[in-house]
Amino acid sequence: MTGKEFFEKTTHTKSGFIDDFFSLLKEKQVEHCVIGGLAVNAYTEPVVTLDLDIVIAARKAKELAEELKKRYTVKEFPHSINVYSEKSDLRIQIQTAPELQKCLDNAAEKEVLGYKLPVASIEDVFESKIIAATEPERRESKRMKDHSDILRLIEVKPELKKLLPDDLRDILFEKSPKKNRGGGLTL
Repeated sequence: MTGKEFFEKTTHTKSGFIDDFFSLLKEKQVEHCVIGGLAVNAYTEPVVTLDLDIVIAARKAKELAEELKKRYTVKEFPHSINVYSEKSDLRIQIQTAPELQKCLDNAAEKEVLGYKLPVASIEDVFESKIIAATEPERRESKRMKDHSDILRLIEVKPELKKLLPDDLRDILFEKSPKKNRGGGLTL
């Protein structure tokens, strides 16, 4: 089974949905890159997620939203557009927040579960995960996944640890489980 087949099977995606979505971005010349958990997967061992987070050039958001509404179910928010299709359990979350626009500058094509897509740099993905993890209104379950993603990125690029704000470093490292003599974890 290929990475693409695995991803489509686990997200219950019928063939074509993801390709069609990215073809639309290309057709409309919408600059974009993957962020979020799938971007983390481009740099680390993959973990399954039902969210596909991307950043697009904010100036294209209104035009793109109108086109997406012709094809999919769309919910608009101040700095995001969420896209749903009956062809998939995947949630495409298009981010237009000003602080994420710089992710577009350093993006490079990478393989993400069988798809070749522009992905934000590891530093920009890391920073976006810090932003998400410190968002006061974020659900606790999402925050815990952000913490895990931050740790996964640090495992592959340890120098990222120095970019952590002190309070988040304390949460992730001061209170982390310690190994016992038997090699297992103790809480």
